[in-house]
Amino acid sequence: MPLNWKKGGVLLGVVFFVAVLLVKPIGVSTQFVILDGMIGDMINSDLITKTADGFTSTNAYMAKSGGKYAENAANPLNYSFVFVIAMMLGAGLSAMLRGGVGADERRLPAIWYANYGDTPVKRALMAFLGGFIVLYGARLAGGCTSGHMMSGLMQTSLSGYIFTAGAFAAAIPVAMMMYKKEA
Repeated sequence: MPLNWKKGGVLLGVVFFVAVLLVKPIGVSTQFVILDGMIGDMINSDLITKTADGFTSTNAYMAKSGGKYAENAANPLNYSFVFVIAMMLGAGLSAMLRGGVGADERRLPAIWYANYGDTPVKRALMAFLGGFIVLYGARLAGGCTSGHMMSGLMQTSLSGYIFTAGAFAAAIPVAMMMYKKEA
C-alpha cells in the first residue's frame, strides 16, 4: 500500500531534521565524485596520495577543499558514502516490498501511458537521462537537490532558496512540454 504523500513528506522532514541534528546536512551528489575518485585511484594509483597533512590528488577537483575529496575517495566508509549506498538499498527494498519492479499500472503513472504508451524501456531510459542531467547540473551548481533544496531550505540558506526557485522554474516548463496529454 502506498504511503500517503503528506505522511511521506512529514517522515522525510523528520529524517532530514534528525540527520542534520545528529550528523550533518544531507547531500549526495558529491558522493558520485568520490566514487569517480575511487575508480580512478584503482586505475591510476598515483591519483590520490597520502601526505603528512592528509590527502591530495593529481586531479585538481579531488585535491580541492584541502584534499577532502581525495581523503573520502581513499577512505570511502564514511557517513556520506554509506548514506548513498543505504539510499539505493532502501529504494530496492521498497520496490521489492511493493511487489517488485515492473511495468503495470501500479508502477507507471497514467500520464506516462497517455503520452508515451506502454513502454517501460523508454521510461527507464528517460529516467536515466533525466537523472544524468540533474546530476550534471548539481555538480555545476556545487550541490544537489538534497543538499541545496532539502537541507538548504531547512537551514534557511539563501542558496537553497535560489536553487529551489531555479529548479522549479526549469522543471515546470519541461514537465508541461513532456506531458502535453493529460491522463
